[in-house]
Amino acid sequence: MPESATQAFLEVQDIREGILILKNNSIRGILMVSSINFALKSEEEQTAIIFAFQTFLNSLDFFCQIVIQSRNINITPYLDGLKDLEEKQTNELLRKQTSSYREFIKNMVVGDTVMTKNFYIVIPYNLMEIFGMKGAAKQFGIFKKESGGQQGQAMKDDEFQRAKTQLWQRMEYASMGLRRCGLEAVPLTTPELIELFWSIHHPDQAEVGYYPEILPELLK
Repeated sequence: MPESATQAFLEVQDIREGILILKNNSIRGILMVSSINFALKSEEEQTAIIFAFQTFLNSLDFFCQIVIQSRNINITPYLDGLKDLEEKQTNELLRKQTSSYREFIKNMVVGDTVMTKNFYIVIPYNLMEIFGMKGAAKQFGIFKKESGGQQGQAMKDDEFQRAKTQLWQRMEYASMGLRRCGLEAVPLTTPELIELFWSIHHPDQAEVGYYPEILPELLK
């Protein structure tokens, strides 16, 4: 079956066991990272955090990508729900309190939207690190152009598990380093990765709380 325009644009070939498999058979894991209010920390705490983060970056022997996603969350459906609740209230005092709360939220948020930020770290693992340059080229043909692209043979199960083990070790190492900075990092699961990429390409629907239906076999 020919690829759709979107599929041809994306570098992701598959999402399996919480791992992104790219078309060149490299793999990626994504950690979602918490945030801290740096401005509220004391000067000593800020210095300690900066030093811990500097130490973390200097300790890495692999590259990683830090991604910050800003998204508007449309609260219009929430306000509509409050209005429906207000109209259904039989107690006059509760109706007035609900109305007052709805007006408070509406006036507090300009344009009926709020901004949220999510933080991610993308951890890579490449075939050349597993098999060496010659081995990867021979086994997967990653330097051969097929159908106008660089898509080689698919990884076998044992090869995938081997690469996954190495990737998870890197992700655990990154999580520990971030924990020393006061940050929590958790790996995204397959459904969470699907929702993340879907929301990137469908921002309008994601902002109103709509997400795609995920097949049961992918909920692992």
